[in-house]
Amino acid sequence: MALISRCRFPLLAMVLVLTPLPQRLHAQPAVIEGVQLGPYEYETKPDDPAFAIFNPRKAPAPGDLLIQPGDRLAICGDSITEQKMYSRIIETYLTACVPQYDVTVRQYGWGGETAQGFLGRMDQDCLRFEPTLATLCYGMNDSRYRPFDATNGQWYEDHYRTIVRKFKDADTRVVLGSPGCAGKLAGWVGGRGGTLDQHNVNLCALRDIAIEIAASEDVAFADVFWPMLQAQVFAPGQHGATDEQPYQVAGKDGIHPDWAGHVVMAYAFLRAMGLDGAIAEIDVDLAADKATVSPGHHLDSYADGTLQITSERYPFCAAGPIDRDNSIRSGMTLVPFYDDLNRFMLRVTGGTADRYRVAWGDNSREYTQEELAAGVNLAEDFPENPFSAAFAAVDDAVAKKQAYETHQVKQIFHGPQGKEDLDAAVTATEAERQPLADAVAAAHKPVEHAISIVPLGE
Repeated sequence: MALISRCRFPLLAMVLVLTPLPQRLHAQPAVIEGVQLGPYEYETKPDDPAFAIFNPRKAPAPGDLLIQPGDRLAICGDSITEQKMYSRIIETYLTACVPQYDVTVRQYGWGGETAQGFLGRMDQDCLRFEPTLATLCYGMNDSRYRPFDATNGQWYEDHYRTIVRKFKDADTRVVLGSPGCAGKLAGWVGGRGGTLDQHNVNLCALRDIAIEIAASEDVAFADVFWPMLQAQVFAPGQHGATDEQPYQVAGKDGIHPDWAGHVVMAYAFLRAMGLDGAIAEIDVDLAADKATVSPGHHLDSYADGTLQITSERYPFCAAGPIDRDNSIRSGMTLVPFYDDLNRFMLRVTGGTADRYRVAWGDNSREYTQEELAAGVNLAEDFPENPFSAAFAAVDDAVAKKQAYETHQVKQIFHGPQGKEDLDAAVTATEAERQPLADAVAAAHKPVEHAISIVPLGE
């Protein structure tokens, strides 16, 4: 194995070929000719030649819950954020799946922006609204779509770190995100040189820099690059892609993902917030003829294997095709979204039949006694379920509000009205935005649903 010499940018440092050592370094770092080798750990790489050139630093595991009740979340980033896709997934999740935290959201995506660009506008556009929590996703444009160089890496670090410190000075908790990966050389920056591999090595280096900023500034880190790169390599085979129907995680242009890639991004940020994914725990004891439900749900009645429940907490609902890169449901197969963020669990014990039919809304599935005793995830097994319509209503309201937020910031704050009288422009646009924000809250309503468990073959 190769070790990377310890420097500010370890990914691009000179490779020293030594005798094989374990993949992850825990021992006292070696010293060769006065050069101390890095004591940090590296990600375990899949056994595929596509990853041979990458040696990414190990990302920190998600920490404790970062969200606090009543948080005001600012989602900040470049044109990938301005697509309003991962930001929409995040806001819809926070509104529908964990409504107990009462989080409100604004998105601040701006096409073509770098960390330096956001730094120049964050007081005017973002901090004036006093966010208590912020996600940052910069690096794609900061890479300048070319091979890595240390000067540009330092430029990125300086500006990204300054953003973090400004947020901290404003008592805003931060989730610092890495850039994603590239699937193609950006068509609009021809002539800058370098290969796609070199561009992705550059993005990986910026990811490692972001990890160091997050660690030294004591903020959370969301790893977008490494999961997205793995998905980009493996998803085409996983979902039977063809030349006629490719599966492009990083998007058709190789930079702006479709829904599947944005699920990977949203997953990274939601996990970095410390969310545990336990949406519902529904336990049924057939022998004792009783049932219980977890907080966020009310058991209205139970008799003979049928539960009537009213729920405040929704599962994250995605009913699109399983094998298309423009599908949220497909994106949920690229990362452990259901296991880590979307567990709507039913456990059934005390039965005597070998198999049971579980009906939820208009759909049903059969399970063995052992499967039900271990617990089944209804969110994963029932893409269409009693929450689907209510969930879609929340998502639609979120989409309309976020669309207005782009108009508010880009066309008004930075347009003629804002330049003439920014305070008046803020007041006027906030009056227009408020009904859209109210509509998001109003769209989230309790859902009444029934689950029936019927023995088969008795």
